[in-house]
Amino acid sequence: MVTPSSWYSGIESLVVLYGIIVLRYFIVAGFFAFLLRCWRRSLAVPRVEGDGHDSGRSREAGIGRDIGLSVGSAAIFALVGVVLMQAVQHGATRMYGELMGYGWWYLPVSYGLVLLLQDTVFYFTHRLFHQPQWYGYAHRSHHQSRPPTPWTSFAFDPPEAILQAVFLAVVVLAIPLHPLTLSAVLITMTVWAVINHLGLEDLKLAWYPRWLAWSLIGPSHHSMHHACPRVHFGLYFTFWDRVLETQILDLPECSSSRKSR
Repeated sequence: MVTPSSWYSGIESLVVLYGIIVLRYFIVAGFFAFLLRCWRRSLAVPRVEGDGHDSGRSREAGIGRDIGLSVGSAAIFALVGVVLMQAVQHGATRMYGELMGYGWWYLPVSYGLVLLLQDTVFYFTHRLFHQPQWYGYAHRSHHQSRPPTPWTSFAFDPPEAILQAVFLAVVVLAIPLHPLTLSAVLITMTVWAVINHLGLEDLKLAWYPRWLAWSLIGPSHHSMHHACPRVHFGLYFTFWDRVLETQILDLPECSSSRKSR
């Protein structure tokens, strides 16, 4: 039976979870935005301001828009998260509390499995959202900042935010996960999304192994997607881009100086 106290508890949980998600976004995106600014200054790298007659104002407006969209997306994630918390409390999910409940080996395996599933779902839904009939109301806002910034990382239109939140809920319902594993997935998703939106088209790091750059998506790979939206749809791994031939690294028109879609 739903009582006033349970309603109050649910609203309180929603507010707390929303605050945590928003705070996590500002801490991670703000940290990398600060590092990026310091790095550009130390190397005297010119900052690409964006398009328009007043590029400075355009860039600031873009960051403000991205923050607004991200804060809105956080509300969707928080709402789904509270529903999921209630499901956990009632034993309706496959979350388990004993750290070694499935053996020590299962922790990294389940973590990797969730990332692989998330990457697969993201790739195909991302391509779907770039179709003309979906793009206008499901994904356009994410591509409005040119080039992207760390603040663009969670700037989703509501349909995309809902899809990503529901995916995480389905995973918890279907796959046995320890809370630490789920936390590791959420942290990875947040940090990876921010790094991929650093807006660095040419990131040449001597310590970055070639095999790692070939298999994992980074800021250079994803910046090309924002410049040429018909390529590079993956989230973590380049596997689906390579298999389905949407990974193209040598298109001269894929430049951050050009307008993206």
